[in-house]
Amino acid sequence: MISPTPRAIFLMLLGVPLMLAIALMAPALWIVSAGWIVGVGALILLDAMMGASLRAYAPELEIPPLLYVGGSDPLPLVLRFNGGPLPRRVQVKLEMNELLEDIPAKGLRGWEGNERPYEFDLTPKRRGMAKLVRLWSRWQGPLGLIQKRHILELDRDIPVTPNIRWVKDEAIRLFSRDAAFGIKTQIERGDGSEFDALREFSSGMDRRAIDWKHSARHRNLLAKEFRTERNHNIVFAFDTGRLMSEPLGGVPKIDRAINAGLLLSYVSLRQGDRTMFYGFDSRPGLTTGFLSGPRGFPKAQGMAAGLEYSTQETNYTLALSTLASRLERRSLVIIFSDFVDTISAELMLENVKRLTDRHLVLFATFEDEALSGMVDAPPETTEDVTRAVIADGLLAERDVVFRRLQRMGVQIIETKPEAFGGALISRYLQIKQRDML
Repeated sequence: MISPTPRAIFLMLLGVPLMLAIALMAPALWIVSAGWIVGVGALILLDAMMGASLRAYAPELEIPPLLYVGGSDPLPLVLRFNGGPLPRRVQVKLEMNELLEDIPAKGLRGWEGNERPYEFDLTPKRRGMAKLVRLWSRWQGPLGLIQKRHILELDRDIPVTPNIRWVKDEAIRLFSRDAAFGIKTQIERGDGSEFDALREFSSGMDRRAIDWKHSARHRNLLAKEFRTERNHNIVFAFDTGRLMSEPLGGVPKIDRAINAGLLLSYVSLRQGDRTMFYGFDSRPGLTTGFLSGPRGFPKAQGMAAGLEYSTQETNYTLALSTLASRLERRSLVIIFSDFVDTISAELMLENVKRLTDRHLVLFATFEDEALSGMVDAPPETTEDVTRAVIADGLLAERDVVFRRLQRMGVQIIETKPEAFGGALISRYLQIKQRDML
């Protein structure tokens, strides 16, 4: 598509009053003004012929097969002209659906031969099906009188899934021999409460592990060696209601919870335990059934991607009673949820109490950084003071709910999103070490 620039339109319009003035004052010179318009038109035509050709333009995009929520992925672009002159500057704009953050138009200069590489950054806002609609390109002729517009129809769908790349990176770090932060990741022998073997006692070992009967029989100090129990049931219960669908640091809380849940799922499956994913809002949603073995992780990933966002309030009574009816043996139930005050948490407390009668419950939520920031903000105005008082009251109500959960025997994790996955794994390992299941 070729169209005149504002400069060319201005020059064309400038010839109209000139022609009228000459026609009134000197009718014989009207041909001068007409020649002005014709000359501008000829320059526009010349600019169109001298500029880079639309037919020679061939942009190429390398579209990724998957996008991960909470991260950015590059979209390589190569602008290429197969022959003919090159424009000084090409402006490109990528049109996408609302699932991706908008990317402003970019003017590109400088050429490597007849090519110009560039990369867009695709940042998903949430899970779903992202769509690349079309690529717009525009450049002007050497005289700046015309602009050429090229439209490349893409119509490509890209699935946006939980951030498995982060899960894999964290899992590699945790299962490496030099795991940071002192987290024991492969507690199979030497910890736990299930007897594994007898070995000769050496300095540094726990004296309580000495087996005196066998030591007397063999006339040598022998100690019991234990291993971590396996085949425990780990249930990930995700609240997908209104509060968990709100963004936290630009990413919905539920997506951050899913990433941490998948990380712990990967670890627990490698430890020999069984995992189950369960979603709920106003009614029970996705249920995977129990998965076992490292080969069950891809299925867990695919099922977790199917957890829907919801704008409805969470029905804890229906959700947790349904979950309890599906569990046939004692399990570790990890509830990823959030609440605002004691009133909204009352039904949750009542139903969690029923769940603790048979199962071990771990309540995992995110630290409310917005409220903490309001409390710690310097009180420069009366509005700051009022905001800090209200925020402090809400934080006090959260503490009341947490204390009530602790009295019920519920394990609690409340931390920042960046430390959520590590805190979850550390608590899981502590539970296994203490044989709480």
